[in-house]
Amino acid sequence: MNAAVIVFPGSNREKDVARALTAATGRAPAFVWHAETALPPGTDLVVLPGGFSYGDYLRCGAIAARAPVIAAVRAHAARGGLVLGICNGFQILVETGLLPGVLMRNANLRFVCRMQHLRVERNDTAYTSHYEPSQVIEVAIAHGEGNYVAGAETLARLEGDGRVAFRYCDRDGVVGGAANPNGSMHDIAGIYSEKLNVLGLMPHPENLIDPLVGGTDGLLFFESLAAA
Repeated sequence: MNAAVIVFPGSNREKDVARALTAATGRAPAFVWHAETALPPGTDLVVLPGGFSYGDYLRCGAIAARAPVIAAVRAHAARGGLVLGICNGFQILVETGLLPGVLMRNANLRFVCRMQHLRVERNDTAYTSHYEPSQVIEVAIAHGEGNYVAGAETLARLEGDGRVAFRYCDRDGVVGGAANPNGSMHDIAGIYSEKLNVLGLMPHPENLIDPLVGGTDGLLFFESLAAA
């Protein structure tokens, strides 16, 4: 797999993603500066990593969504290419309109940084094929604006089309209540585009690929991409 990781001023998880991709695919991704206007030839996957692009001024991801490279990312997605946005990358994807909804301040108005259980809602996508259906995994979260909000029609469409990728849950897979760290509607932690090729998620699977740091549940995510 040929991957390209987009780097914005304020990105801080690009090397974590690169390490995860290299571990899973055996090939290091290319880093693409936000001011570029094209992706490397043969790119299969574009990753918008976590961080604080442009210092999160205006709205999180709002300035990055208007960077020169985004036109190439849009074209890649339109061709059916894979596009992954993690945390700030998810915020950028909703600001571009590649994914619906918005990401608001966490319900408790505090930055949350901790380990978090997720439930895999489907395993028939390029991102989840190495998981079991409804498998409970544990990864890391670190965000202040991860509260996913959308209108009733959008939520119904996401649910009806099976486009919810992951939900926040407890260790037993039960959603709701204290298992939801930020107030996200329907306990949504990640969603797909209509063609399932664009994925935005708030948690950080790239930080759980090595038992030395607490677990490897995130490695299966990247191995799924490698298999795709």
